[in-house]
Amino acid sequence: MFELDLTLSSLNDYPHLQTLAGLGALALLAAIVNWLTHHVLLRIVRRALSLSLKDRSETVFREVMARLANVAPAIVIYQGVLVVPNLPPEAETVVRNVAAAFMILTVILALTGALNLVNELYSRRPEARQRPIKGYIQVGKIILYAAAAILVVATLLDRSPLLLISGLGAMAAVLLLVFKDTILSLVASVQLTSNDMIRVGDWIEMPQLNANGDVVDLALHTVKVQNFDKTITAIPTWRLINESFVNWRGMQESGGRRIMRALLLDQTTIRFLTPEEREGLRRFALLDLYLDGKAKELETWNESLVRSGRDPVNTRRLTNVGTFRAYMEAYLKVHPGVAKEKTLMVRQLAPTPEGLPVEVYCFANTVDWNAYEAIQSDLFDHFLSILPEFDLRLFQAPTGRDMRAVAEGMRAAPEAPN
Repeated sequence: MFELDLTLSSLNDYPHLQTLAGLGALALLAAIVNWLTHHVLLRIVRRALSLSLKDRSETVFREVMARLANVAPAIVIYQGVLVVPNLPPEAETVVRNVAAAFMILTVILALTGALNLVNELYSRRPEARQRPIKGYIQVGKIILYAAAAILVVATLLDRSPLLLISGLGAMAAVLLLVFKDTILSLVASVQLTSNDMIRVGDWIEMPQLNANGDVVDLALHTVKVQNFDKTITAIPTWRLINESFVNWRGMQESGGRRIMRALLLDQTTIRFLTPEEREGLRRFALLDLYLDGKAKELETWNESLVRSGRDPVNTRRLTNVGTFRAYMEAYLKVHPGVAKEKTLMVRQLAPTPEGLPVEVYCFANTVDWNAYEAIQSDLFDHFLSILPEFDLRLFQAPTGRDMRAVAEGMRAAPEAPN
């Protein structure tokens, strides 16, 4: 008993030791509370709610609860610092302000996590695709972050938040002028990343800035694009929000690349097929189904016209261009490089002075550039070579060789007698 009284009297003689001992005891108490909340209370809450929240929702909820758990030791420090002996009032105020600012920041971060949880749960609803709330969630986060910044700074300075807000109004105009580009780029970067509009490695195309290549860097102020000629185009980040650009990521993720190219046929070569020519085309195995189906269809259609004694000009007949179009479509369906599960058709476009466009619209079953070009070239090599079998020609503007042939023909023609 005498030794304990001696120890207490010695501590009374050294107030600094009392302060250090009080701070040590306070830190130990805060550590114990922190351990209890994270390892005991949180485990109980997680087990209680793990049955109702699954997958991503459970992960987000755990993050929210972990952030809220940090408030408990901060409360202990905020209140316990008042009972630490011989602590100067200035130090006491600083510790309480820092603890209060930490609690404010922790609560704000927990609220933003709660907004993420709301968005995650809402995205599972059927109407979420037509009416997303992601934009509203982002606006809510911005408001919370702005409020957190004002409250934290006001708490650390031990001033009223209203006083800080009134001072920000006078500085807003200057800040907007000095940091205009930075603010625009920051807002654009947030929108680009939050909406997943662009990633490093994406192939983007922005003709107005001569950009056509892969994204190699995403920075605050610029997005660097390595064009296919190996040049680098630096695009201001805010221009990707204000102007349109094409991101080919969807094509790369789909596993197929579109082929859309037309053959311009000489319209003077388009005609009806004779019965002999129609039978001669049966040597093409790809046309069997088409010719059989068309024969039945035309026979049914023309029977009534023949019985009524109408002129044969009123009957329906096969054309060489229609049969060629059917052959092209059948060829695409059996080609190993064409995706069969995607859109596939051969269509006839409006006639032009350069000929009749017959367009191929399909998808290659690869996104590799070299393989895609090889498949496309292979298809049109075949179509161009098979055209004479249908007595069709491509339209081509006259060349110097054509002009020489005309001139030689005129010289070789005999002169007309006077």
